[in-house]
Amino acid sequence: MNVPTIESEVRSYCRNWPVEFERAAGSRMFDRDGRAYLDFFAGAGALNYGHNHPVLKRALISYLEQDGVTHSLDMLTLAKQDFLAEFAGRVLGPRRLDYRVQFPGPTGTNSVEAALKLARKVTGRQTVVAFTGGFHGMSLGSLAVTGNASKRGGAGVPLGHTWRLPYDGFAGGEVSGLKLLDAMLADSSSGMDLPAAVIVETVQGEGGVNAAGPVWLADLAEICRRRGILLIIDDIQMGCGRTGPFFSFESAGIIPDIVCLSKSISGYGLPMALTLFRTELDVWEPGEHNGTFRGNNPAFVTAAAALREFWADSTLEKQTAGRGLLFEETLRELADQYPAHVSELRGRGLVWGLAFREPDLAGRVAEAAFAAGLLVETAGSSDEVVKLLPPLTSTDAELAEGLGILRESVRSAVNAS
Repeated sequence: MNVPTIESEVRSYCRNWPVEFERAAGSRMFDRDGRAYLDFFAGAGALNYGHNHPVLKRALISYLEQDGVTHSLDMLTLAKQDFLAEFAGRVLGPRRLDYRVQFPGPTGTNSVEAALKLARKVTGRQTVVAFTGGFHGMSLGSLAVTGNASKRGGAGVPLGHTWRLPYDGFAGGEVSGLKLLDAMLADSSSGMDLPAAVIVETVQGEGGVNAAGPVWLADLAEICRRRGILLIIDDIQMGCGRTGPFFSFESAGIIPDIVCLSKSISGYGLPMALTLFRTELDVWEPGEHNGTFRGNNPAFVTAAAALREFWADSTLEKQTAGRGLLFEETLRELADQYPAHVSELRGRGLVWGLAFREPDLAGRVAEAAFAAGLLVETAGSSDEVVKLLPPLTSTDAELAEGLGILRESVRSAVNAS
């Protein structure tokens, strides 16, 4: 059977990379003919520790060989208890975060839906403040707080109960979303009811790698605290060390009320999501918010192994911060070399974007990179940004190789334009 003839037209990534991948290890994927591709996509951030990391793979295989429970809804299992112990001991405890852990379902949008539902239940209010450029998932509640017009257009129903405000740097920084928010909340004639929550990404990945400054984030947190609004940080793509610290909001010195995690929390690319919230917000009734696949025990096993392997100390965090400087330096050189074509470089840690003045140019750079054996995707309102998400475990040589291919791809695309 010819599979592409029966798969839905909704497929997307295979259109950009029209080869059949057969295996993957570390920072590379291999097609059925054995050709290697350096992966600066990392499962859209679901593979922060690379493909088939040997320590995580061994833990998973061992668990399966012992007939470990694979599916358990929210029953108690040794795998879940082990993960919770590791997460409390290696993540929450050292950061003095008094959070309850909810398993809302296997995906990021499940985590966001749970966060929005909980915020409305706790406050008794309906409206949520979201930001331009934000992306929070494809289910209806998540789409309502997402900015992208094409994603929202697929909902088929009105998406409401959301106030949209300018993100940090929107419109060249000429419009302050935070001043607008504070002023409207202070004016009883503004027409803005007190919202239940504010949801925000510290770095907007799908929105084009827009990074909010730590002062902006701290100011947002202060407004929320002062006004009695719950602050939700969507750390689905930027958590688990992508920006350096385990949580991307740590550098801003803030403590959100609710945090959404998914993608790399399993460490192995297995479906898993968490919604974290302050203990006093745990007002759920048993079974009030549930889902069939919230007990993915193989994901608990690899998640616990990842925490033991990568978060026993600050080595990975410091390494990521240092490599971020390398990426910034290289991308700045490209921006300086092609000022007529490159408008901006953006990023933090090991998530970076190179924005082009002509949106089509970003696509041509990505195509040239693929032809040369490098996987990168595009992002932004018009797909004008080449987005780089290498595994955090990539070697220095692999990062240099990927940046070299990117450099040549930009040169090739610019010369052909």
